[in-house]
Amino acid sequence: MERNNCVAFIGLGVMGYPIAGHLSKAGFNTTVYNRTESKSIKWVAEFSGEYEKTPRLAAQNAEVVIVCVGNDDDVRSVIYGKNGVLSSMKPGATLIDHTTTSAELAVELAQACLAQDIHFIDAPVSGGQAGAENGALTVMCGGEQSTFEAVRPILDNYAKQITLLGEHGQGQRCKMVNQICIAGILKGLSEALLLAKQADLNIEQVVSVLKHGAAGSWQMENRAITMSQNKFNFGFAIDWMHKDLKICLKEAEKYNLLLPLTSNAYKQYENLQSLGLGRMDTSALIKAYDAAQQ
Repeated sequence: MERNNCVAFIGLGVMGYPIAGHLSKAGFNTTVYNRTESKSIKWVAEFSGEYEKTPRLAAQNAEVVIVCVGNDDDVRSVIYGKNGVLSSMKPGATLIDHTTTSAELAVELAQACLAQDIHFIDAPVSGGQAGAENGALTVMCGGEQSTFEAVRPILDNYAKQITLLGEHGQGQRCKMVNQICIAGILKGLSEALLLAKQADLNIEQVVSVLKHGAAGSWQMENRAITMSQNKFNFGFAIDWMHKDLKICLKEAEKYNLLLPLTSNAYKQYENLQSLGLGRMDTSALIKAYDAAQQ
């Protein structure tokens, strides 16, 4: 992928905003679109690029169009219709979807793109806002090997790990596994911190010791101390994790799988949403345990 190719980026949320910035800094001619226009204006003021008022206009000259929005319906809203990117993308162009969605949507998009001679790859990401800002994301891809190899030079600008997992939809399924692992770790970490607190242990000292052993994890190193300090105004929102776990549970139903830990975490996050905490970081799961102890 040549560095002077035009790239369109659709969705300037906490992940998309810095990812699009990395592309601009890398020398790609980057055009952005965001539902809230003020965010596009802010991005253009910070980085070198342009913005358009519809996904169609943003994509019309792009060799590669990248989407990073909220959920399945959000993706469809910027892909289809008279103002969607497929209405202006030219044959031979490539569509990359970084949104965490259902595997069914990935297959649906692949078929829609194929009908227009457009390449597609589902490519959900992990690493959070910090990973996006630092260009250190993990990208889980589903699609054709040739498409994967063609887009990898673009993904390299903001990712540290890029893997093709198989056919369309497999990237999304890998992301489901990722989210289940995170939920499980946060549940264990929440319970462990409750015990540590009651035992009057120094949390910073505990984290310093344990992060180097078998209990070590990204969540422990980056969230345990803030969890103990009741700080959650940052990071990956409960609303998005709740959405992701619902996708995981629906996928599990296809295989007649019971995922009790995932189901429990899903319900706990739902309860936290009902308390108006949906925009807090997912590590606020500990609040569900705090409430249960009262």
